[in-house]
Amino acid sequence: MLRLGRREFDAHEPVIMAIVNRTPDSFYDRGATFRDEPALARVEQAVAEGAAIIDIGGVKAGPGEEVTPEEEARRTVGFVAEVRRRFPDVVISVDTWRHDVGEAVCEAGADLLNDAWGGVDPKLAEVAARYGAGLVCTHAGGARPRTRPHRIAYDDVMADILRVTVGLAERAVELGVRRDGIMIDPGHDFGKNTRHSLEATRRLGEMTDTGWPVLVSLSNKDFVGETLDKPVKERVLGTLATTAVSAWLGARVYRVHEVAETRQVLDMVASIAGHRPPAVARRGLA
Repeated sequence: MLRLGRREFDAHEPVIMAIVNRTPDSFYDRGATFRDEPALARVEQAVAEGAAIIDIGGVKAGPGEEVTPEEEARRTVGFVAEVRRRFPDVVISVDTWRHDVGEAVCEAGADLLNDAWGGVDPKLAEVAARYGAGLVCTHAGGARPRTRPHRIAYDDVMADILRVTVGLAERAVELGVRRDGIMIDPGHDFGKNTRHSLEATRRLGEMTDTGWPVLVSLSNKDFVGETLDKPVKERVLGTLATTAVSAWLGARVYRVHEVAETRQVLDMVASIAGHRPPAVARRGLA
């Protein structure tokens, strides 16, 4: 069982986490949801299309202009409070690695802290424990926040992913974070080159076999772009293919830009796996 905010998710229930960037320089939407009204419209659309989690980020992942903790909080805290007011049942996640920002957004109503940089601020897990929030434990290969991988190498990338993410998850439990609110994330592109991310996908079953719910953040990432030689705006098909493979291998949560398309992929995979009946069944029955 995965329990986040007011929601409980069964073992075979795929969960969509919709990305809402409160940044002017996001790699994908280029600031489309930086202002409040477009961002709130994005939340409304994502929920209508089937997203159970809204992931709000105030700092883009890649290099760029410095964003102080104060500025990150300014971009996210008030918005979290407004989303909480308008959508009381949606699970609110905040993508941050900073414990002080984590504390502020939890005070405002966040249910989940999405630590994409692999516990670089160890106090963030303590915040999750104190507020009863969930926590995403990610493998980032030891990279510092907002840096790109450079000549990184692993003897066995999945062994390293398992060592780090399971270690972070177990530490979180020891600190008091609810076990049913913890997910592990292989961290595609974070501290990895394209071959590493492909191998992490191919061997994702090794993560799901740990028993921890697995979150994958695949949406339009560079490993998809390099694999298919496609620019950012032409990576949806590659993303959806990777999503289908991840679903077949047992991933639980999918952090995405394209909610409706992802919902169809996940429903189709669930039906093939026998976990979901067809929406209609007419052929050959008359």
